[in-house]
Amino acid sequence: MSQHGPYLLGEASDSPFPPAELALHEPDGLLAVGGDLSPVRLLNAYAGGIFPWFSEGQPLLWWSPDPRMVFRSDRVHLSSRFRRSLRASPWRIRADTAFAEVMQACAQAPRPGQDGTWITADMHRAYVELHQLGYAHSVEVFDDEELVGGIYGVAIGRMFFGESMFSARSGGSKVALAALARLLAGWGWPLIDAQVENPHLLRMGAEHLPRTAFLQQVRRLTHEPGQPGSWTRGFGDVAAAELASSPSFNANFA
Repeated sequence: MSQHGPYLLGEASDSPFPPAELALHEPDGLLAVGGDLSPVRLLNAYAGGIFPWFSEGQPLLWWSPDPRMVFRSDRVHLSSRFRRSLRASPWRIRADTAFAEVMQACAQAPRPGQDGTWITADMHRAYVELHQLGYAHSVEVFDDEELVGGIYGVAIGRMFFGESMFSARSGGSKVALAALARLLAGWGWPLIDAQVENPHLLRMGAEHLPRTAFLQQVRRLTHEPGQPGSWTRGFGDVAAAELASSPSFNANFA
């Protein structure tokens, strides 16, 4: 890898990534450029602690920032006030029933300080394909049949890599994240990758993890048995009100 720029990826989808430890300090975490968004390439990237992030018109850029923002699955925080409001909520939560719609809503959600979206049409197609292969998953929040919040990401082994979340109603993304975290905690999956810092994530309990420690966890967890395939049946149809007081949330995949 050059001292002055990112690594240029090979054309073959299975060409290796450089170790994430070689990512640049400025801009923080930029590791590689080029390649494609094939399932093989994406899965290799996530298993190496790397994710794609680029805007329309840019080349494909691959990142591994230091430190990494993560959630401990058993420590996602919902404020007492928000929990009280959930007790009367009619919202329901499901998984993998509206993956493409969650991605589209994330792409259209306004982001402070951002002009446009990094969820390009190519990104959308690539992650829908990963979803169809059983590696990408969404948790969706509904008011009746209206999608009011959601989160999506990639699961490899016992590691979940969060990509984006949205709220069409206040608190929709909080409910989606809290439901995902309870599901993963019940399975014994300890971490949710949140990639980079923002104030909303910090308020919900996200923390910084040095890249070295993050990569150690990823390389271990992605090689452990996971939950491939659809999560719809095992997740069920859950009342958001359960998140106000339930100490755990376990899905039955038997």
